Amino acid sequence: VRLVESGGGSVQAGGSLRLSCAVSGFTLTFACMGWFRQAPGKEREGVVNIRSGTPQGYADSVKGRFTASRDNAKNTLYLQMNSLKPEDTATYYCARKRCTSGLSAADVTDWGQGTQVTVSS
Repeated sequence: VRLVESGGGSVQAGGSLRLSCAVSGFTLTFACMGWFRQAPGKEREGVVNIRSGTPQGYADSVKGRFTASRDNAKNTLYLQMNSLKPEDTATYYCARKRCTSGLSAADVTDWGQGTQVTVSS
């Protein structure tokens, strides 16, 4: 099992980024996945919970700004991030997780290596 994130970078507030997570060793079609992030000095937090390829719930802090999607042909997960704010600065991780309704890092079985997102004001 391998998860490889890409697409991070530096952007000004109000800008957009699209993160990608290429997975191998399993197919996304029926997988339960999640996007998480960790800011310096803070605990890792869930961003979006994805069950059977469909986003089930977003963190309140990103609702209306972030959208998760997937490309089955490429076996790749995406996170479109719009209207970025400085408080979105963090390392973003995609993860395969147990199929729960929650966004707890404790449910994760496999992590990617992370990609850094920095938003300047």
